[in-house]
Amino acid sequence: MLFSVIIPVYNRPEEVDELLESLTRQSFTDFEVLIVEDGSTRPCREIVDKYREELKVRYFYKENSGQGFSRNYGFERAEGEYFVVFDSDCLIPPHYFKTVARYLEKHPVDAWGGPDRAHPEFSPLQKAISYTMSSPLTTGGIRGHRNGRKPFHPRSFNMGISREVFQETGGYRIPRMGEDIEFSIRILKSGFKAVLIRDAYVYHKRRANLLQFFRQVHFFGRARINIRNYYPDEVNFIHSLPALFTVGMAVLGILLIADPGHFLFLALFPALYFLAIFLHAYGREKNLPIAGLSILSAGVQLFAYGSGFIREWAGFRRTS
Repeated sequence: MLFSVIIPVYNRPEEVDELLESLTRQSFTDFEVLIVEDGSTRPCREIVDKYREELKVRYFYKENSGQGFSRNYGFERAEGEYFVVFDSDCLIPPHYFKTVARYLEKHPVDAWGGPDRAHPEFSPLQKAISYTMSSPLTTGGIRGHRNGRKPFHPRSFNMGISREVFQETGGYRIPRMGEDIEFSIRILKSGFKAVLIRDAYVYHKRRANLLQFFRQVHFFGRARINIRNYYPDEVNFIHSLPALFTVGMAVLGILLIADPGHFLFLALFPALYFLAIFLHAYGREKNLPIAGLSILSAGVQLFAYGSGFIREWAGFRRTS
């Protein structure tokens, strides 16, 4: 068997249903699916049972330990030559495994990742969030893209590794909060090669509203500082930009309240920035409501990541 698909899940049976349904449409079928239920109170066993005639799927229930260790649990039980990790809120296009299999046949590699996109049936807000998480004007600009100066670091929403990588590295070292960043760094430091396969994309739903999106990205900001405990050089100036944005907007708000007559001109700078986001989003999506919502989602993303970064950095400073 070529691929083993590992999907950790926590209280998301509806997402698992949609994900498994998308896997039944694959044009390349030499894969198995391992659903690892991470201590859920809303298990998805009945959902998985619906697909046993269409997919080679196995279901495991274990105590909650976080998505990183749940993926390791699946790796230990997988039968494939390669292990593929998806998040439960992804939909997989029919060509995914065929695309990866062809790539690996021509260019054998140890690990890969792919970008994420918005499905045509996503809501306008989900499409705006997807834009924000892949735009060069936000912190999402590096997701699904390769910086020519640095090796590509896959992320666990869409990631594949060889069996050898798992055997050599032992898999995920931390259960959550940057576990995929740490794992990707360690894969490369172990001498393995990781690549971006641009056509191996997934449709990533992320969150249904801005509050859920805020909580998710706030956690991402905290996770970046957590990585500092393992690789201090992996937190640099670019990662602090959302924190600087957050502080800057707070200072601007105070100045405008204190003396709007003298400081109103400063509001021109964020206004121009968000106008650029609106125009860029409209150019990509050709949809005014999505472009308008992209301003909101970008603001939420920057503030959420920045506040999470500051929160965890302050805790790091107190304990170091």
